[in-house]
Amino acid sequence: MESIIEYLGEHMAMIYILALSIFLGVEVIKNVPAILHTPLMSGANAIHGVVLIGGIIILGQASSDDYFTMALGFLAVVLGTLNVVGGFAVTDRMLEMFKKKQK
Repeated sequence: MESIIEYLGEHMAMIYILALSIFLGVEVIKNVPAILHTPLMSGANAIHGVVLIGGIIILGQASSDDYFTMALGFLAVVLGTLNVVGGFAVTDRMLEMFKKKQK
């Protein structure tokens, strides 16, 4: 527990940047018109492939006794995978709307 508090104390500037980026992201997405929401979100979800690769790298570099890093890496891999699959599913549905219907 002490190591987590020490880590948070050493990286407080990054935690502030993360919190501000979350608030900024919420405001940007909230103000996007509905017509642009689906293409924007499908592209953003596809970008989460970077999160997936980062999670895999974290899991590969973590020592076997560092459970916090392993849990964080596992969570990044699971959530990144869900976002990538969801992004491609939304993109596929969006592209289906533009195909001509066969009679």
